[in-house]
Amino acid sequence: MSKWLVTGAGGNLGHDLADALSAEAGIELMAMSRAELDITSAAAVREAVAGHDVVVNAAAWTDVDGAEADEARALAVNGTGAAHIAAACAESGAVLVHVSTDYVFAGDATEPYREDAPIQPLNAYGRTKAVGEAAVRDLLPERGFVVRTAWLYGEHGRNFVATILRASAERETLDVVNDAAGQPTWSYPLAQRLVRLGRAAAAGQAPPGIYHGTASGCTTWYGLAREIFALSGLDPDRVRPVTSDHIRRPARRPSYSVLSQAGWARAGLAPLADWREMLAEALGRPAFAALQGGSR
Repeated sequence: MSKWLVTGAGGNLGHDLADALSAEAGIELMAMSRAELDITSAAAVREAVAGHDVVVNAAAWTDVDGAEADEARALAVNGTGAAHIAAACAESGAVLVHVSTDYVFAGDATEPYREDAPIQPLNAYGRTKAVGEAAVRDLLPERGFVVRTAWLYGEHGRNFVATILRASAERETLDVVNDAAGQPTWSYPLAQRLVRLGRAAAAGQAPPGIYHGTASGCTTWYGLAREIFALSGLDPDRVRPVTSDHIRRPARRPSYSVLSQAGWARAGLAPLADWREMLAEALGRPAFAALQGGSR
């Protein structure tokens, strides 16, 4: 029996990780939410990690704009908290799968970012996540796995897909940004991939390092919104393109968040599915189907 710990289990990805692991044979799961485990406490983390074979850290400060106003608090979770988990895993001998973000990049590339591409965060959130990545790399070089994801959506929290579905029932037209490219990624297939990676890592079948856990292909927020409308039986022309300068937010966002998935070959795994395929399947899930029922 393999013992797994999931931190941040109250979040969108954390929920999906718990569901994915519950479907696995031979795994004993401890899933802890923020209320149950404060990863900014080294002592609490050490106690929680002890006795586990694999730890998946899905705990994070994800309020991008909030991090601009309070980078210290974001760093306590995304940087120091990640370091506490990595140190505890180093002490106990556990494998760590740590979830990171495309926001560690500047977003000015013209081709997908490789796993070894230089990082250059544009905002406080990206800087704090970069600190967390470095901690995992430095403290756990042989058993640390960093998985960057982007444009994540799922059934258990606020996200772009749910927002568009709600707005489609409330407004005749929607203005959506068309000058930012990325890879819309459904959290459940990502959770399944993290489980496969953790299993491979524990068996010594995957090299440590950085992996990119995003859907294949790419689109813009505008393209994603149009696809949501089309798959929901709505008129995509109700979605209108605008540029990013129409939306004023405290934190700068990368304009190009497309990540290469070539690194999965090192672990004997194929890239994740195309974003359109993911979206079509996700919209059939109960939480999204219910929102479509309210669409015009």
